[in-house]
Amino acid sequence: MRVAGPWTHRDVSANGIRLHVAELGEGPLVLLLHGFPEFWWSWRHQLTALAEAGYRAVAVDLRGYGDSDKPPRGYDGFTLAGDVAGLIKALGAQRAHLVGHAWGGATAWTVGAMHPRVVSSISVLSAPHPLVTRRTFRRHPRTNSHVLRFQLPIYPERWLTGENGLQVAKLLSAWSGPKWRSAPEFDEVIRRCRQAMTVPGVAHSALEYYRWAVRSQLRSDGRRFAEAVDKPMQVPVLQIHGSLDPIVRESAARDSLPWLGPESDFRYLPEVGHFPNQEAPHTTSRLITEFLQKLS
Repeated sequence: MRVAGPWTHRDVSANGIRLHVAELGEGPLVLLLHGFPEFWWSWRHQLTALAEAGYRAVAVDLRGYGDSDKPPRGYDGFTLAGDVAGLIKALGAQRAHLVGHAWGGATAWTVGAMHPRVVSSISVLSAPHPLVTRRTFRRHPRTNSHVLRFQLPIYPERWLTGENGLQVAKLLSAWSGPKWRSAPEFDEVIRRCRQAMTVPGVAHSALEYYRWAVRSQLRSDGRRFAEAVDKPMQVPVLQIHGSLDPIVRESAARDSLPWLGPESDFRYLPEVGHFPNQEAPHTTSRLITEFLQKLS
């Protein structure tokens, strides 16, 4: 999982677990949070672009993914936000710009609400505010049929890891735009993400994110989470959304307006699916860099 490149790999202890990070550059800290079914490597383009722009870019394997620890518990919104807030401090920074895709984006929103003092800005890709995501799932369950499938015990883990992660390849293909599917690098993306999902413990950990998100809605911890994140961000938020995203509707992304901080922005990318940071890496890196430079 420690793919070679211009970055440096290391382990960092935060919030009681060990997190693997890939780091490149010097300057203000930008923390990159990946989504499902990926790992830190999905930010390879942004790591180099942000470092060249004068930032300290750090991509982390989230709890349960890649080469980070895979504890049996801790996949709730509170703990995941604590992981990121603790990682910022463990990296020796007081604050960080958070950039998150999908689950990483949901976590960035949550950190912004629960730990605002450690957040300088938030950039989210394919990630509406968590309360919008909850509401959208209830209204359009067919769009997120995989979320319902993931609630079953045991079977989803076998489904994801069977035939060396074949279903991961199918999910990446179904959720991305046609231009990326025909790109030369797509085969490598498929290969590495399949490999990442078959690391022992990853499939179960990745599914626990979905299981807590759904099941907690009927429990007290889910109500407490909703109350905790239901506040406007104190920092600017950049939203990047692909026009062909079959998982997150554009209307859902735009419904995050009540929670946006000052000087926020929304960017819509044509011909891009659920993975803007990989499908349109140069455009995505430019939008993030311009957004951060505008704030300095």
